[in-house]
Amino acid sequence: MRVDVLALQRFYASRRGELALTMAQRRLRALWPAADGLDMLGLGYAPPYLEPYLPKARRVIAAMPAAQGAERWPDEGGVLSVLTDEGRLPFMDSVFDRALLVHALEEADDPRALLREVWRVMAPEGRLVVIAANRAGLWARADGTPFGHGRPYSRGQLGALLSDALFEPTASARALYAPPLDWPIVFAMGEGLEATGRVLAPGAGGLVLMEAVKRLYAEAAGERRKVLLARAPQRVRPASIPPMTRRRLP
Repeated sequence: MRVDVLALQRFYASRRGELALTMAQRRLRALWPAADGLDMLGLGYAPPYLEPYLPKARRVIAAMPAAQGAERWPDEGGVLSVLTDEGRLPFMDSVFDRALLVHALEEADDPRALLREVWRVMAPEGRLVVIAANRAGLWARADGTPFGHGRPYSRGQLGALLSDALFEPTASARALYAPPLDWPIVFAMGEGLEATGRVLAPGAGGLVLMEAVKRLYAEAAGERRKVLLARAPQRVRPASIPPMTRRRLP
């Protein structure tokens, strides 16, 4: 069962949630410095991570699984969030240039089917980033945080899952080396713990981030499987997706 959207809201409003978001966003921005003029999809609970891209992306949509629940997002302007069945996204083929999965794979009923549905709605050569709890990290054992629920992943497991869903992993990173403790000293030392952890225990970060690109073929069991598309669909804007309301972040 997925973590409820209200619990996710409370977590990201807490000091631990702010720390997790800051450290993960830093690594995400290293992978995706900008998304100017691109169409972006967030799946799971991605709004806090998508905020920096709102001003310049052409369109940003946050799809939230029905089992989790949805929130109105953003607070101002048009609504860019949608409640959806994770196994059947309400978008036409080949719409999105970028997809971000946060709190998505760990509690999915069928992670591979979810990824294949994301593959369907992404444009050819579109890029995806998954942010998931690291199996070797302390946060995967912290039941009081959303990262302590569902299946955590190692980098190898996540790469294999993406490859099986016809994505080609291109880069990976880890983040969140501070322990999942609600202690003032942890928040005061967050930056230092992050820098020290990357040097002394690079595999122990609480989160693993992996970027992958959508391919029309994949290597599996030593044999190349090719997916043929009858015709590339025209990239028109579906009427069900509201136009993005541009706004500046404070």
